[in-house]
Amino acid sequence: MAGVDVEIEGRTISLSNLDKVLYPSGFTKSQVIDYMARIAPVAIPHLTGRALTFKRFPDGTETNGFFEKRCPGHRPPWVDVALGPGDRKGGIEYCRIDETAAMVWAGNMAALELHAPMACADDLDVPRALVFDFDPGAPAAIAECCTVSLGVREVLDSVGLQGWCKTSGSKGLQMYVPLNTPSATHEAAADFALAVGQVMERRLPKQVTTIMAKAERPGKIFVDWSQNAFHKTTIAPYSLRARPEPTVSTPVTWDEVESCADGDIELRFTSDQVLERVDAHGDLFEPVLTVEQELPTPG
Repeated sequence: MAGVDVEIEGRTISLSNLDKVLYPSGFTKSQVIDYMARIAPVAIPHLTGRALTFKRFPDGTETNGFFEKRCPGHRPPWVDVALGPGDRKGGIEYCRIDETAAMVWAGNMAALELHAPMACADDLDVPRALVFDFDPGAPAAIAECCTVSLGVREVLDSVGLQGWCKTSGSKGLQMYVPLNTPSATHEAAADFALAVGQVMERRLPKQVTTIMAKAERPGKIFVDWSQNAFHKTTIAPYSLRARPEPTVSTPVTWDEVESCADGDIELRFTSDQVLERVDAHGDLFEPVLTVEQELPTPG
């Protein structure tokens, strides 16, 4: 199909191959772009100013796709870049998504997955949030992730901290603990996440592990504390995932987490459902951007 020029907020973008099917469910590139344009108002605050890693699937989600850290040289002049962790001095220029047009441009490149660091590019040493990544080892699934996250919530509550959950859009669940203070460090966030994970490991030794080795994980929830490292990224809120259907990393309420843990609901949302949720509830993850919290001092 020939390219189509569209104008978004004064930016002109040439879109191509809009009829191309990117998901086995039949979801097309046109539908990907439509979702990314419509979700942009709530997604961009969680992306703006960050050094983003794209995972692109130009031939669809049944292929392996590829990660792209370095922002391509053919980007439009209005797509900003941000310096981030790299393999040489000076770092890598990553793409930034600070406006709807940039989001649509990413969609046109089949950048289905947007992976974001915990820190903003203007202060890479200071994470804005701590993340717990609950990764289920089969036959454990998201219901077991929810059970563990509720236990983590109790631990956080005991030290005066709050967290907000979102689905990974794949198999797991993630909890963000907003920090938003200049004293936060990646090392302290990782150490605290590991300590909390180890508390859960002691409480539920048959259900939880903090050990990364695959052999330790079948039937357990791996509390991945290492996602707090300086160079790591996590799937961004509202990002699509490269699954058979266009599932999305979706913010959820604690009531939904409790219902999922009880087996009453399954926390799995497609792009259409996420747009409906945002229309009804707004951005459930907004507090992660604004709430200020200090991690407890060791000792």
